[in-house]
Amino acid sequence: MLDLLQGIKVVSFNHFLLGPVSMQALADMGADVISIEPLEGAFQRQFGGGVGVFVDGQASLFLTGNRNKRSIALDLKSEKGREIARKLAESADVVCENFRPGVMEKLGLGYEALKQANPGLIYAAASGYGADGPYAEKPGQDLLIQAMSGLATITGEAVTGPRAVGVSVADHHGAALLAMGILGALLRRTRTGKGCRVDVNLLSAAIDLQMESFINFLNADRKHDVAPPHRIGGWYYAAPYGIYPVQDGHIAISLGSLKALGEAMESLEIAAIPDAEAFDRREEVVVHLDRLFPTRPFAEWAARLEARKLWYAKVNDYDAVAADPQVKHNGTFVTVEGATGAPITLVNHPVRYDGQAAEVKLPPQKLGANTAEILSELGYSNEDISEMSAGRSILLG
Repeated sequence: MLDLLQGIKVVSFNHFLLGPVSMQALADMGADVISIEPLEGAFQRQFGGGVGVFVDGQASLFLTGNRNKRSIALDLKSEKGREIARKLAESADVVCENFRPGVMEKLGLGYEALKQANPGLIYAAASGYGADGPYAEKPGQDLLIQAMSGLATITGEAVTGPRAVGVSVADHHGAALLAMGILGALLRRTRTGKGCRVDVNLLSAAIDLQMESFINFLNADRKHDVAPPHRIGGWYYAAPYGIYPVQDGHIAISLGSLKALGEAMESLEIAAIPDAEAFDRREEVVVHLDRLFPTRPFAEWAARLEARKLWYAKVNDYDAVAADPQVKHNGTFVTVEGATGAPITLVNHPVRYDGQAAEVKLPPQKLGANTAEILSELGYSNEDISEMSAGRSILLG
């Protein structure tokens, strides 16, 4: 079991994806993460994507970001529920929330209120656009952020138009940034005792993902259309960088010499194009590649490209990814017994520490499964707990 964050208590008021996934990373590293949800459960417990994936009643979105956490269900509209939340926050090392700006303050759980009782608190907040500014009250959602940040434009093509990335990429990157910010704040606290407010927003996370692209664009001598031409995998890349159809699927070609590529494909036209002209003549190169690649299967092209030390990869579907020998070696997917007893397959914590992978100590828990345990730790008696349960301030799982 990883003990990097052993002794660190995290209280999580998070829903949807960014916040839960970020707190899951801290839990994987050994933090005691207490997830606070309303009595009816957070949104992620009800959403199985458009395809409606549920495992024994457990929604896929919930399974994505809730392992290694304890669950407590509180009615934050009730005085008792808010009292419990304050006690948890005042004894925590980290409080994290991703409500719209102002919600936690209305509940009496904002940073200014909490740090009076807990000056060393790390208070982390995630939002769509930032804690303040002209868009602070706007709803932040991954697809909207991809559109506003330019990510959909650079992922599409000049002819077909913008295209969204196929996952909630701003949420996932934002989760990593939020965890990183919290860890940095915790490290400073060990030196100074000083608490910190950490803010992450989806819009900045999406732009951060495009750092290389934006630096190329903002510092270029001339402006470029950032929607790449057909097949090319990015507006600032030269040919042949992109994905092409072969006889039995698709192949990705990375950076490489056009002369070597032309020789591999037995194309005098490609071999004759100087590498210095590979950007300006990339659409010409694509025409030749589109004609030649579909004439042979992937294995034949792979052998030819390998012989000339050119960089390439097969474009995998998800079945192929799951079967990939390196993915299996890395232990990227892990199947464990879920809270209901049914097996669930999760994407494992991606980092290794001294060669050790994170362990799934707790599968995503049933709503309120740990309410009584957590309240006992706060000093509430069994009688208190029963009374609050009867009064619907809490839910016992």
